[in-house]
Amino acid sequence: MKYRLLAPGPTPVPDRVLLSMSKHIIHHRTAAFEKIFAECKDGLKWLLSSTSAPLTLASSGTGAFEAAVQNFFSKGDTVLCIGGGKFGENWLKMSRCFGLNAVDIPVTWGHAVEINAVKNALLKHPDCKGVIIVASETSTGVRHPYEKIGELLKDRPQCLFVVDGITAMGVWDIAPDREHIDILVSGSQKGMMLPPGLAFIWASEKAWEQQSHANLPRFYFDLAKERKAQDKNQTAYTPAVSLIMGLHEALCMMKEEGKENIFKRHDRLARATRAAMTALGLKLFAQSPSESITSVYTPEGLPDDSIYKSLMKMGNFTIAGGQDALKGKIFRIGHMGYVDDIDIIGVLGSLEIILKKLGYEKFRLGASLEASAAILQEGFASKN
Repeated sequence: MKYRLLAPGPTPVPDRVLLSMSKHIIHHRTAAFEKIFAECKDGLKWLLSSTSAPLTLASSGTGAFEAAVQNFFSKGDTVLCIGGGKFGENWLKMSRCFGLNAVDIPVTWGHAVEINAVKNALLKHPDCKGVIIVASETSTGVRHPYEKIGELLKDRPQCLFVVDGITAMGVWDIAPDREHIDILVSGSQKGMMLPPGLAFIWASEKAWEQQSHANLPRFYFDLAKERKAQDKNQTAYTPAVSLIMGLHEALCMMKEEGKENIFKRHDRLARATRAAMTALGLKLFAQSPSESITSVYTPEGLPDDSIYKSLMKMGNFTIAGGQDALKGKIFRIGHMGYVDDIDIIGVLGSLEIILKKLGYEKFRLGASLEASAAILQEGFASKN
C-alpha cells in the first residue's frame, strides 16, 4: 500500500520539492546561492505580508524558540508564558532554563486561553518584558486568540509579544506586522511542505531594539550576526543548502496556488474533518480548533492508541496519538501543507473501516464521507 502521511508534522513533501532538493548541491558562498536565498526571502515576506523577511536558520523550530529567548531577553526578565499544551509548557521550561522569571498562565489542555487571564497577569506583572504564546498548539489542536493579545500589547513599548507559529505559518493568514507580533517563530516541516531542518524567526524593529541590550549568552544563534549576513543574502554559518533549494521550490508552489487559496484549502479541510468526526459519533478534543490539526477523543472501550496504530498497520497511514498527559486518550489528524481533499477522503474512509474492525459501532459506513462531502465539494467547485 502507498504510504500516506497525515501527521501534525512532519507533513508530506511534494515531488517538485524533493526533486529540487536532489539536484547537485551548490556552494553557499556563491552568487548562485545568493540569488536563491534572496528569492526565498522575498517569498517569505510575501507569505507573511511583511516588509521584512524572517531569518532562516539551520535547525528545527525549537532552535528558533531558543534563539528568541537568548537574543531578546536578559537574565531575570519577567515573561508571561501561556500554557495549554506540551509546546506552550516547553516555552515555560526554556525560559526558566535561561534564567528568566517565567510566570505560568495555566490553561486547561483542549481550551484556548481566556483574554481576562492575560489581562490579570499583566496587571500583576506590569514590568513584564514579554508574553509568549503558541498560536496553534500542536499537542492539542487548539488555536489560541493571539490576535487579541497582540492588541493588548501593542502600546507596551517594553513588552515583546512572542508567537510560536510553527503550525500556523503557511496554514492561515498570520501577519506579524498587522497583528502586533514582535517575534514569530516557525519551522519547515509543517505548512511549508519541507522536511525538518529549517527554522524561521521574524522580529519587529521593537524587538531588534531590545536585542541590542539583551545580555544572555549566545553564539550559533547570535541573531544580530545572522541578520547582518542575511541582509547580504548569506548566512553567518553553513546553511542547509538543499533545504533552502527545497524552500525556494515550495514557495514557488505556494505562489502558484495563491495565498487566499492556500488559506481556504486549510480551512476547508479542517471543517470537513471535524464534521466527519462528529458524524462518526466521536468527540472533538479542542474547544477552539486550529485549521492545522483535528484532535479527537479515543472512544471509550478501545485500547490506548489503537486507532492511530491500526491505521498505520492496516492502511499505511500515519496520523498521531496524544502526547504527555493525553497519551492514549486522543488521536490527531494533520491537514496542513501538501494535503488536499482526496487525502482527507482517504483517511476518513480508512478510519471508518478501522473503527468497525476495532468494534466501534456507533455509526453507519459512509457517514464521515457524507458529512465531509458537503464541505469538500467547495474545493471541487472552485476548479470549475
